[in-house]
Amino acid sequence: MRLPLPALEPESERFWRACREGRLEITRCRACGWYVHPPRPVCPRCQARDVCWEAVSGRATVVSYTVNHQRWMPGMEVPYAIGLVELIEQADLRLTTNIVGCAPDAVTIGMPVRVTFRDVSDEIALPLFEPDPEASRPAPPPRAARPLTPPIRPGSDQHLERRAILSGVGQSQIGRRLFRTDLDLTCEAALAAIADAGLTTRDIDGLACYPGPMGTAAPGFAGPGTPEVQDALGLQLGWHGSGGEGPAQLAPVMLAALAVAAGLCRHALVYRTVTEATAAANTGRLGIGAGSRSVSGFAQWVIPFGAMSAANWLALHAVRHMHEFGTRREHLGEIALTARAHAALNPAAVYREPLTMEDYLRARMVTWPFGLYDCDVPVDGSTAVVVSAADAARDLPHPAVRINAVGSAIRGRPVWDQWEDLTTMAARDAAAQLWARTDLTPADVDTIQLYDGFSWLTLAWIEALGFCKRGEGGPFVEGGRVRLGGPLPLNTWGGQLSGGRLHGFGFLAEAIRQLRGQGGARQVKDCEVAVVAAGGGPIAGCLLLTR
Repeated sequence: MRLPLPALEPESERFWRACREGRLEITRCRACGWYVHPPRPVCPRCQARDVCWEAVSGRATVVSYTVNHQRWMPGMEVPYAIGLVELIEQADLRLTTNIVGCAPDAVTIGMPVRVTFRDVSDEIALPLFEPDPEASRPAPPPRAARPLTPPIRPGSDQHLERRAILSGVGQSQIGRRLFRTDLDLTCEAALAAIADAGLTTRDIDGLACYPGPMGTAAPGFAGPGTPEVQDALGLQLGWHGSGGEGPAQLAPVMLAALAVAAGLCRHALVYRTVTEATAAANTGRLGIGAGSRSVSGFAQWVIPFGAMSAANWLALHAVRHMHEFGTRREHLGEIALTARAHAALNPAAVYREPLTMEDYLRARMVTWPFGLYDCDVPVDGSTAVVVSAADAARDLPHPAVRINAVGSAIRGRPVWDQWEDLTTMAARDAAAQLWARTDLTPADVDTIQLYDGFSWLTLAWIEALGFCKRGEGGPFVEGGRVRLGGPLPLNTWGGQLSGGRLHGFGFLAEAIRQLRGQGGARQVKDCEVAVVAAGGGPIAGCLLLTR
């Protein structure tokens, strides 16, 4: 089966036409000389609109890579090397591509490469890169010390998020291949959350979800939209919203808090529902774009090269982090083992059997350095929370969970393969904003519930949130530091690696229960402050919650 090919869209057609003619062309600003990729009609550096196409040398350096072993589509030949190359014309001028002309395992960071073109249709040729025997360029220096964006200011001293609380939490049945509808699961979780808050459906006047209906979403990903849920529950709303854009999966919680603070509603129901396990049973687990003949937008720059999953995109970050800081697979393994140890204490977790480091290292490879246990587990399930006005705390049947601060900032380029520093993510900016909006510090935190769609994401969040220095996330998680009984218990419900991919909301549900003292066998002692974080790559959001 052939990989989907780029759609010839107005802004990118020139790029693909030039490749078909054996040239590599990139848009460039005539005013300041800055190269811009992917192509944009305006220069992001100086905002000039005088942007033109210009041929470049086609010589580059590998800044990161991953060797993919997963067959994202039937008939794919694996393994193959996905590379992120930096063209010699400009620092950070990058393309996602395949490295050919050498064994996949022979690819290294710093390898000089040159473009070669492979015809894949009458209209499209893909720019691939091969080792450049004529190059005499030395490997690029490590970039760990490169300057980061300026510090983030609080923006406002009003702290509107503190006018809202998390008053209720509920979850549906969670499991593999439940073969229940997403609306059925959502209603189960929603009614549980409403009852947990001591409310009825008549009290709910706000509604939000992530991401809402998405025509391009993989089967089982999007969940039901707010109109379906409003109708099913008979809600009368003063505010509603949803959407896949924003500070990751926690975006609707932040929006609901702001709606409550603005007086648009008093009790907002927020939910996230997935049925990806059932969908995979029906269609097979395919990569993004599988089954399509063409792809557009960001996907056209990665999917045709077999980078069909966030696993591939984030592996490029992980490999660069390993290169610069000496992070090892055993460090990633500690994240997976911690998740499994905590899942053993959670009756709702999907994987509870013991996992050893030997098991972890022997598991099949997905895309280097991510093996099977570095990747979260698709499940069916729904999680719902109720966001209420702060003055409702006095009427709750449980202790109120307060929103002390939120982080939603993004300062780098919001493109997966164009993030300026691959050893970080947008987590860097969201975390900086979070701490700028509070007097609390990382030392005050009792538990961290951090996104682990892939193990490396958790290390990146630990560093971004300041629990250790940049580059020291690997050693930080060693020695039981992030296990129950240690100083900073991580993902005490088992995370998405063992508890199941509830897509960010499982972490929020666990933080609420820990702060209430409802963690059962996995309860963190004297838990008063929790951080919840979700998202990866250029998508990130975080919450600082208190009892």
